[in-house]
Amino acid sequence: MSQFTTDFHHSHSEEPHIQRTKEIITKYPEIKKLMGRNPNTFYYTLGIVILQIAVAFAVSGYAWWVALIAAYAVGAFANHALFVLMHEFTHNMVFKNRTANLWGGILCDLPNAFPTSVSFRKYHLKHHAFQGHYDIDADLPSSWEAKLIGSNFIGKSLWLMFFPVFTALRPPRLKEIKFASKWIYINILTVIVFNVCIYLFMGPIALAYFAFSFVFSIGLHPLGARWIQEHFLVAPPQETYSYYGILNKVAFNVGYHNEHHDFAYVPWNNLPKIKAIAPEYYETLVYHTSWTKLLLQWIFDKELSLFSRVLRTDRGGIKITGSSEADFVAGRKNKENLAV
Repeated sequence: MSQFTTDFHHSHSEEPHIQRTKEIITKYPEIKKLMGRNPNTFYYTLGIVILQIAVAFAVSGYAWWVALIAAYAVGAFANHALFVLMHEFTHNMVFKNRTANLWGGILCDLPNAFPTSVSFRKYHLKHHAFQGHYDIDADLPSSWEAKLIGSNFIGKSLWLMFFPVFTALRPPRLKEIKFASKWIYINILTVIVFNVCIYLFMGPIALAYFAFSFVFSIGLHPLGARWIQEHFLVAPPQETYSYYGILNKVAFNVGYHNEHHDFAYVPWNNLPKIKAIAPEYYETLVYHTSWTKLLLQWIFDKELSLFSRVLRTDRGGIKITGSSEADFVAGRKNKENLAV
């Protein structure tokens, strides 16, 4: 990237994973066998939720700064892992039943202190079908957001620190997506009831531990660099990037992001197998090996900003519907030509 820009990068092509997916499926049809569900994801989820409750109880009798340190050192990794597992429930890759997957996502949400699961599901599936579309893709920063933050290290640090706040302000921009739903309210009510129980039985420090863990898991922490890694243009025109570092072991392989976008019905445990089967398609792409290094690059490189993303208008023939699942399936059919 030669210089800082005050506009997004524009593309006139359809989303970038369509052609590569078709090519890989044709060359390596055995990848189809990697698709499916991993019910063991539920047990990992339950175990991490119990762990977080146990840590919250352990710090509940100490000062707030003890909860803060515990959240940075332990809670951030646990909650980040739960976000990844929430992502698995979002793609219905745990249970066959959609309602069971919705409840599984809400279970992941309990130690977050803030309800995110159902809204993430609604917008993330659109992101797959309409990557880079400003009025549909919630993963894209808003123009006002990018202008406000700029490219200086203070602005970008604050943006990452308050990442949940900025993402929560994006839905009004996404006029083609209806935010409110029955499950949104079920998610909100469930998390509120859980928070009240934690406050009553463990006290405010335990609840603060959950809130700190939530902020660190997706904010100003090496784990927060995941949001930079996935689609920020460190090597344009490539617009999706994978991470092959050691933290994948505690993040359920979420770094395999090109692989995930190419084959979104492959569960977390099988993502590395895609790269192993078709290395020539992934090892030739730019990828990251350190989230910490990327975090520092993001903060201090003035050529990187929220404008370092791709916008497009080509929807690849997909018509938006009221259902995120239907849009996602349409995009998958367009890419893979596989029966759902």
